[in-house]
Amino acid sequence: MLLITSMTVKDLFSRIFRKILKWFLWAFFLSNLYLLMCKWVIPPITLTQLGSLFGGYGLKRDYVNMSEIAPSAKLAAMASEDQLFPDHNGFDWKSLEKSLQGNSRKKKKVAGAGASTISQQVAKNVFLWQGSGISRYLRKIPEAYYTKMIEWVWGKERILEVYLNVAEMGEGVFGIEAASQQYFRKPATRLSRAEAAMIIACLPNPKKYSVKPMSRWVSWKYPRVLQQMRNIEDDPDIQKLIYTPK
Repeated sequence: MLLITSMTVKDLFSRIFRKILKWFLWAFFLSNLYLLMCKWVIPPITLTQLGSLFGGYGLKRDYVNMSEIAPSAKLAAMASEDQLFPDHNGFDWKSLEKSLQGNSRKKKKVAGAGASTISQQVAKNVFLWQGSGISRYLRKIPEAYYTKMIEWVWGKERILEVYLNVAEMGEGVFGIEAASQQYFRKPATRLSRAEAAMIIACLPNPKKYSVKPMSRWVSWKYPRVLQQMRNIEDDPDIQKLIYTPK
């Protein structure tokens, strides 16, 4: 009787394991199919957007292609968040190492705060979830995987395009077009350098650091973004990304 029970329990755990493995493989396959689809189609919805919608913040977005985004907005994003974006393979290991060591020396080209690259932010925003604490650490391995995959499958221009369409830029405001309409009543293609810098300056915490009315953080940060834009705009690799042929 004990032997039969032992065999039954073992068989039960084996079945559960096979089902979990099957579900995992299916989820892995479908997520990669979705990743491939997003090379041409802007993600229909993200977990962050769903959280905003059901969390009471609403959902304002208007996806546009790269040619409908002002060069100033593309430049501001890289200047503020990831100045080495054209050069790295998804991860800026040097900046990460320096941030961990507390290195305070300044360079003309530096990564965004915390050394989280634009590619990593897109991987998190499109395929995963936000959050801190243990959920943040659980996210790191799949985030690394999706970061490498979009670098390989999408390429830099597409990553930047998706970033500027799905990033939260205010309470319930997602993407540069929605932000431009919300704050300046104009399409993203007509954003000035200062306006683009103001929008991008809110990105560390768009629910806390408002563009209009302008928070103290945005007021302090956007002139510094403008300065960094001037520092990097002559880089040939940056030029290729900000001036998209129509």
